[in-house]
Formats: sequence, C-alpha cells, structure tokens
Amino acid sequence: MVQRNGYTRGELCWADVQTPDVAAAKSFYTAVFGWRYEDRPTPDGRSYAQAFLDGDLVAVVAPQPVPEESTPARWNVYFAADDARDVAEETRHAGGTVQFGPEEVGDTGVLLFLAPPGGGTTGVWQAGTHAGSGRYHEPGAFAWAELLTPEPQAAVGFFQQVFGHEVTEYPQDDGGTYTTLIVNGAEVAGVAPAPDAEGEPDTDAELEAQGTDGAERRARLGWQVYFGVSSVKEAVLAAVAAGAEVLVEPEFEDDEGTIATLKDPQGGVFSVLEV
Repeated sequence: MVQRNGYTRGELCWADVQTPDVAAAKSFYTAVFGWRYEDRPTPDGRSYAQAFLDGDLVAVVAPQPVPEESTPARWNVYFAADDARDVAEETRHAGGTVQFGPEEVGDTGVLLFLAPPGGGTTGVWQAGTHAGSGRYHEPGAFAWAELLTPEPQAAVGFFQQVFGHEVTEYPQDDGGTYTTLIVNGAEVAGVAPAPDAEGEPDTDAELEAQGTDGAERRARLGWQVYFGVSSVKEAVLAAVAAGAEVLVEPEFEDDEGTIATLKDPQGGVFSVLEV
C-alpha cells in the first residue's frame, strides 16, 4: 500500500472529475474502483462527493460549473505547489496562460488552473488541510498522468521553468519522443506529441464546443489521467457493464503493464493501468 501524507512541488498530487450527473458518476466509479463516498455541500447549494479507499481520500466527484452543465464530464489533474500565486506569476513569464485563480478554497488549500503552450488545462494545488490523494499508484488510486499536446517541446520547457522539473526523453518507434517530468529522481508525469494533431482542435474550448464528439479527441489531446487496477481485463469488463465505452482496447506496455482507455457514461475519459 502506497499511502501519501503530502507531495513535493511539481509532483502530481490529485485528480478530480467534474460531471453533469454526480449520482450516476458515483455509481459508475464504485463499480470500477470500489470507491465509497461522503457527500459535502457546495457554496451554490449542490453537493460533491469525496471518494475513499478504506479511510483514505483518493478523488472527488463534483458537479460541473453551471456554464458547463451541458458538456461532457472531464477529469482534472493537479501539480503540487508551495505557492500557487508564484506559479501563476511564473506561468505568464513562461508562455503559458492562467485560466482560473489562484483562489482560496476555505482552509483546504489554494486552487489554480493554467495551460502550457499548446493547451491542456492543468490544475495546481497549494495544500492547506487537504494535502492530496491519500494513496498513489495502487488499485483504485491515482497512478499516472500524461499530457498529449501538439507542442510537446514547448510544454516540457514550460514545466521545467515553472516547477523546475528535470526530464528524461524516450525515443519512440514513430520518430517522436515521450518525455517524463522528474522530481527528486522520480518520474511524475509524461508529455507526448498528440497523435494526428494536424487539423484537430488544439484548445480545451474547441474540444468542449464539440460536445460529446470531443471525447475521443480529448483522449488524444490534453491531460490523460490513469488509475491503478489489479486487473485491466476485470476493470474494463466492470466499466463496460456499468455503461462505459472502450476508446483504447487493453494493450501491453513493457514497463508499465496493461493499460486501456475508457469513457464513462457522462463522457469523462480516463485510463486504467495494471499495478
């Protein structure tokens, strides 16, 4: 069991999903990951659900902001930061865009959304009472994330400047490069060229404008979140039985086991990784 009580600047620390139907999403992800929930009120009178494995908080299922209620669900990933305001300022110097915040979320922490060159909404979390996922890289918990972007070199340079990541580059058979971002010697996230990016929409706004038709494109552009499972085959079967669509059939990766990409019934795209 890999339990976490905190995260270092530049590590991915958290993932949450914003969905048009919180109750349906809760049922779906329980079927896939075995999560249990505790409901909490939102300031606008709705509610969100904290997802737990045993006693450890591992994700949140939240309602979409009102202006986005007709759009598909979306998973967000968050990098840990010591000071979200400093990250926002450095984002502007590094060629990125501040999309939201920084904003205090009660005493739980400070929230920021930004985008690197080439797009890809990226969450930043300055921990208060909420440090991030209580487990990492185990069944039912956040396990990895990678950014698929039409501008991978610019994105990598952006994260190096903003968070101080070191990098490792892995040449691919198609001539491209898969780059991992590194904190204290450990790989924390990946950055890769978006497949078939030419002619495809390259901003989150353009993807959202396509409604449900944009879900498959989001699997090829922006952040892809991975959750650990003990068996990809069993997870895919459970997800399909609960209403999911398989976007990428299970495939074997030499270093990382078996993976598959799914779309939940509300349109949220996520992947499962055998750990």
